[in-house]
Amino acid sequence: MKFLIGKKLGMTTLFDETKGALNVTLIACEENTVKMNRTFEKDGYLAVQIETEKTGKKTIRKEFRVDKAVTIESERPGMVSELEKYPIDAKLDASLFEVGDIVNVAGVTKAKGFQGPVKRYGFAGGRKTHGGKHDLRKPGSIGATFPEHVVKGRRMAGRMGGVNMTALNLHIVYINKEEGLIGVRGAVPGVNGRIVKITSVK
Repeated sequence: MKFLIGKKLGMTTLFDETKGALNVTLIACEENTVKMNRTFEKDGYLAVQIETEKTGKKTIRKEFRVDKAVTIESERPGMVSELEKYPIDAKLDASLFEVGDIVNVAGVTKAKGFQGPVKRYGFAGGRKTHGGKHDLRKPGSIGATFPEHVVKGRRMAGRMGGVNMTALNLHIVYINKEEGLIGVRGAVPGVNGRIVKITSVK
């Protein structure tokens, strides 16, 4: 299992001889440092905590579980070997991954404030003509004959974005080890400059 903390730089286009133009998100992965290992004996699960510098005075630390595949007691000794790959104070960088690797990228989505149901959920809205101009972006009826109250979970206006999200099964199509850049095909959550977690897919 491989993982890194990076910073989303933005999207660009790369050209491949066989696939043509590829929409790629560039992620800057400065040097990561292993700070802590969690074990079954002490913590009840296996995990690795790594840290990277966000700004000149601030660091970011994230934890990555390495025991998700453990289902029976006999498998635990084999999983402990995952921790041996990441000793305390070990340095990790973009060279950990290779072009062709498949990864999941997790981050916090763009926060868009309080939004109505048309923007938040894609509601069609009301008609634009024949006296419908006042109902164009309204949600419509929210009640029910029974149980005579608004049903829990009804899609209505509210805060949009600003939640944890993971983009699954993205292919790495570009790596610059000298500059610490990783390019994944497709979009990843968050605004430019936001911290993201890159995890390999087994």
